[in-house]
Amino acid sequence: MRRIGAAAALMMTAVFLSRVIGYLRDAFIAARFGASSLTDAYYAAFTIPDFLNMLVAGGTLSITFLPIYARYLAGDQADEANRVLSIAMTFSLLLVGGGVALGEIFAPPVLGAYLHKLDAEALAACVRMTRILLPAQLFFFAGALFSATLYARGRFAAAALAPLLYNIGIIAGGAALGALVAQEGLAWGALAGAVAGPFIVPAISAWRHGARIVPSLHLRHPGAWEWLKLSLPLYIGVSIVFADDWIMRYFAGADAGAITRLSVAKRLVAVPVAVAGQAVGQASMPFFARLHAEGKRDELAGTVAGTLRGAGIVASLVAAWMIALSVPLVDLLFRRGKFVPADVPSTALYTAIFAAAVPLWSLQGLLARMFYAGGDTWKPMLSGTAVTIVSVPAYAGLYALLGDTGLAVGSGAAILGHTAALAVLAPRFLPELRGRLGAVGRALAAGAALAALAGAAAWGAASLVPRGGYRGDMYAVAAGSAAFAVVTWVLAPRFGIYEPQRLARRAIDRLRRKS
Repeated sequence: MRRIGAAAALMMTAVFLSRVIGYLRDAFIAARFGASSLTDAYYAAFTIPDFLNMLVAGGTLSITFLPIYARYLAGDQADEANRVLSIAMTFSLLLVGGGVALGEIFAPPVLGAYLHKLDAEALAACVRMTRILLPAQLFFFAGALFSATLYARGRFAAAALAPLLYNIGIIAGGAALGALVAQEGLAWGALAGAVAGPFIVPAISAWRHGARIVPSLHLRHPGAWEWLKLSLPLYIGVSIVFADDWIMRYFAGADAGAITRLSVAKRLVAVPVAVAGQAVGQASMPFFARLHAEGKRDELAGTVAGTLRGAGIVASLVAAWMIALSVPLVDLLFRRGKFVPADVPSTALYTAIFAAAVPLWSLQGLLARMFYAGGDTWKPMLSGTAVTIVSVPAYAGLYALLGDTGLAVGSGAAILGHTAALAVLAPRFLPELRGRLGAVGRALAAGAALAALAGAAAWGAASLVPRGGYRGDMYAVAAGSAAFAVVTWVLAPRFGIYEPQRLARRAIDRLRRKS
């Protein structure tokens, strides 16, 4: 657990920095281009690239590859590990390249049918930006496999740096080309950022640490064949993790600016999701895979349970803080330029609703990685696909009842179903978890109660601050945060929650060591 903690701390720091840059990216887009139909078109332009990413397994493609590569390394078979890497890279790039070509050709009719609620100008812009963004998938896929080789070796720094460069590329593209080609400059920046960050940085680091590529399609190689079998369920299934944005864009296209406001809110909430879920999951995956490969199932169950508890509690606290301070946060972070005051109330409401689901997003990512580390990709795929199919009518009904707000509620309901399904299946995959999940559930309930009290204190303190302008927002966020921190620090031990104190002590110890 200590090694996981160190790796997780590195990934959490890197992901947090990436999300800070991501905020600057979203704030720049909002201020420069506003919540308009053309900005909606930019966000919607990621639909086909994201679908291609999902269709050929996306980031999970490297997750299924990681345990196999790590096993060869553990057996002092680096040449065989690189042989499997070469086959996986060749096959993936050919597959993705074909998908990119089809996307370039059929983008107009596909987007015309899917985004029929957009006006003609926005739809045409969406098609152009989609064609710019599609080639980036080649670099994402290649970079993901290189990153997997680094994770297998316990190297996280280079892969952690990649998202920073990607977000900087988007900002640079919008700043340099925005005056010439408007929102299309963001798409060109995203393409350049995908080359520089997710591909070049991990590729150079992986090469330095021993990864080698020789083009090959020898799919009968035992390691390559195992990888294909593990990846097959990911090719044919669809999870709400991917489909959530697509469903919301489909319904929200009729209201100019709605896609932008929903996207801004969800990306703001993605900060704690990435820190408490994605970063911990990426750091934990190699350790899960190693323990499973070594047959240490009881230790694996204890590690999974401890990781779920820690990530879930931290996510609950951050979620409550965001819900309590959603209005001053959104106003402070985004209201400037063309993102006008009228955009703030709805965006803040979406942020609060999305934030309520932060613990669920974090937990489902960790549970899914437990299955992947153990070589079971069918259970997550089947449950995820079933939840997605059932959720679509729920989105439609909630949209008809509550408008765009209903889409945010539907998102939370869908991820609740997905997380619950994985939690039910987890003990069937790892029976040693049965006696531990109850304790995890009780700890998460205590964490939720603590978070609710701290959130109420934060909301009350922020409400006492006179609002008006950015200074008022800053004072409200500061007062609310201070009240939240005090209540959390004082009451956490009484709830049996010690994670805040541990995190604070570790941070202090690191500062002391550096000084």
